[in-house]
Amino acid sequence: MGESRTELLAWLNDLLQVNYTKVEQCGTGGAYCQIMDSVFGDVPMARVKMNAKHEYEFIANFKILQNVFRSHKVEKPIVVEKLVKCKMQDNLEFLQWIKRFWDTNYGGQGYDAVARRRGAPTDTPATIAPLAPSRGSSTTLHTGAPRAGGRTPISGHRAGSTQPNELVQNLQAQLREMSTHLEGLEKERDFYFSKLRDIEILVQGQLEALEAEGKDDPLMRDIQKILYSTEEGFEVPEGGAVDEEETF
Repeated sequence: MGESRTELLAWLNDLLQVNYTKVEQCGTGGAYCQIMDSVFGDVPMARVKMNAKHEYEFIANFKILQNVFRSHKVEKPIVVEKLVKCKMQDNLEFLQWIKRFWDTNYGGQGYDAVARRRGAPTDTPATIAPLAPSRGSSTTLHTGAPRAGGRTPISGHRAGSTQPNELVQNLQAQLREMSTHLEGLEKERDFYFSKLRDIEILVQGQLEALEAEGKDDPLMRDIQKILYSTEEGFEVPEGGAVDEEETF
């Protein structure tokens, strides 16, 4: 049996001088990178985003971790697509494994985690899950209804304004959360679109070069077919012009 969540978090916070409260927060990838840095001392911590808040930033951290594993011949698969979802069980199992690896390979040398990060911020969201209604929103959206089990003020000149004020604050908090979430989704979309666009250009260039030589490459044709395929509801309208930069 591996260590409990409490034990793992205590070890992690002590080693890295951070203040994680949930194992799920390790799904950002930054902590895993720095644990390996404490062992090997050569992780490019300047590129690790310890305060990552969006999935595309988590993925970038895990790519650094994969490179570290590869360069040091660490034979352990990193299931990135699961870990970045910040689910407790997936990250608990990986953190237990990485703790065992650290126990076996850490040389006992001193490790200054803050200096290695060069003072980079480490604040991690308390909850890295899909957006949920803000606290109290489920009960305050019905403006005229009393809250179950709540107490209604019977005196004081602000008694009538408390609940509407709470509602406004909750809605404003939800709006801020949604705006931040949307910004992250847009950045993630652009990140993957850029990769697909690069692939499209490479495939197109290779096919044109082969065509000039009177040759063909079935594999490239298949890749191009996948890139240009559409699904129901996403077809290009008949007669509609498609901008070259809007291929996907």
